[in-house]
Order: sequence, then structure tokens, then C-alpha cells
Amino acid sequence: MRLFRILSRNIRDSFKSVFRNFSLSIASISCITITLIVVAIAIILSANVNEFTRRVEKDVTIVVFLDEDVSEERFKAIEGEIRQIDNVGPKDSDVVAKDKMEIRKELMDSSDTYASVLDKYDTRDTNFIKDAYHVKVVDITKMEKTVSALKKIDGVNTVKYGEGMIERLVTIFDVVRKATYVVVIALILVTAFLISNTIKITIFSRKREIDIMRLVGASNMNIKIPFIFEGLFLGIMGSIIPIIIVTYGYSSLYNYFDGELFGNFVTLVKPNPFIFSISGFLIIIGMIVGMVGSWRAVRKHLKI
Repeated sequence: MRLFRILSRNIRDSFKSVFRNFSLSIASISCITITLIVVAIAIILSANVNEFTRRVEKDVTIVVFLDEDVSEERFKAIEGEIRQIDNVGPKDSDVVAKDKMEIRKELMDSSDTYASVLDKYDTRDTNFIKDAYHVKVVDITKMEKTVSALKKIDGVNTVKYGEGMIERLVTIFDVVRKATYVVVIALILVTAFLISNTIKITIFSRKREIDIMRLVGASNMNIKIPFIFEGLFLGIMGSIIPIIIVTYGYSSLYNYFDGELFGNFVTLVKPNPFIFSISGFLIIIGMIVGMVGSWRAVRKHLKI
């Protein structure tokens, strides 16, 4: 009970101190707000870039063309061999059989030019299009190894997957991922630095208050705790506006573009539960950085 009373008293005193030193508190809150808005924007951009990357990777398809003389039995057996390759997706839809007539129909439906040319070929015997399998992989960074394994299957004639372009995309996506992570981490560190320095200025202006507490016999821990809670409150208050901007701003942006940019080429991350995850992350950053900033600032004065 005694610990609870001490804790509740420190929380009460810290809350009062925020409003007692309102002008300095506003400076700290403003710093936290501005930097957390920038962090939120960086996180949103990072998440959407990664979503676009994930979707492109998911849509990459290997087309496995078979020999013209492959029998019906062999055609069906090849599917089992394809599924045994490690990097091939485990879902039924990850390996799809496409026989000659099905491919022919899809081509004719896609273009009048194809339709006029292919209309001359009605039967499987005269259809020069090869049977094929459309294959999706788990990890596109292992594409070359997977293609090599596919080519070794008896009855496989050619394997196409956009070679050259896929490798470049993998490299670009990897660079983009790492760059966005670095930017977010860097912004969080900058946020911590700015907030810490702002709170240091706030606490420096209250050095007399700290000295008085030391003179009346207060321990270092008793001096630190109210300031740490004060930093906690400042962090929470500073995260309110960024959370509102993220919650309403991103939802409005998503609804305005109907979740898509440039047609359906780039899709945005759905607001729920994305905005709640970011909001929770922002308030945690604000709380931690506010507490750490206050603790470091008070500790420096207590060493004097």
C-alpha cells in the first residue's frame, strides 16, 4: 500500500507539474508531435512500399512449356514432380495446368488478332501451342535455382519467367526495403535526440527545484521518478495529434483513391488494423522517448 501511495503521489505531482510549467511543456509536446508526424509518414510509406513489393513478388509466375509429344499421362505426372520442388508454392493454385486448347482459348479471348490467326486451328492435332504449367514460388530470390530444377524434369521443353527483369526487381525491392527500414530507424533516433534535448532545456530551467529537493534530503530516485512520469505524460500528449492525423488522414486517403494508385497497379494497405498498429507504435515511442529523455536530463543534473 505504501508503494502504491508513493506511486500515485508521484503521478499526481508529475501531472500537475506539466501544467504548472505549461509553456515549457508545450515546447516539449510540440517537438514530440512534429517528429512523430514525420515518423508516422515514414512508416506509412515504408509499409505501402513493402505491400507493393509483396504483391509483385506474389504475382510473379513461371511458365513451364512442355514438349509437343508429351502424353496425357505424362502431362498429369509432371505436376506432381513440379510440386516436389522446394521453392514451389504449397497451394493448389500455385501450380496450374494449362493444356493447348485452354491456352488457345485464352489467347483468342484476349485479342482479335490472335482470334483471327488461331481460328484456323481447331483440333489438338493441328494446334501448335504447347501444353504448359503456371507455377508460383515462395521466394523469388531463389528463382534461378527453382527454374534450374524445373528444366531437369523429363518432358519440359522451355521455362520462361521474365529472366533478367526479375533479378533486377529483386535487387531493387531489396534496396527499397532496407532503405525504408533505415529511414524509419533514423527518424526514431532523431526523434529521441530532439525530444531528449528539448526536455533537457525544460529540466534545466527547473534546476532550482531539483536543488531544493536535494537539500531537503530527497533521494536521487525520489527526484527522478516525478520527472520520468512527467516525460511519460509529455510523450502521450505529443502523440495525440500524430495519431489523429494517421487515423483520419490515412483513412481519408485510402477512401479517396479507393485503395488503389495508378489503377490497380499499386494497392494501399487497408486502414484496419494498420492505423491502429501505427497509433500504438507512435504512443509507445512517445512514452519511451519522453521517459528516457527526462531520466537522462535529471541524471545529468544530479551528478553536478
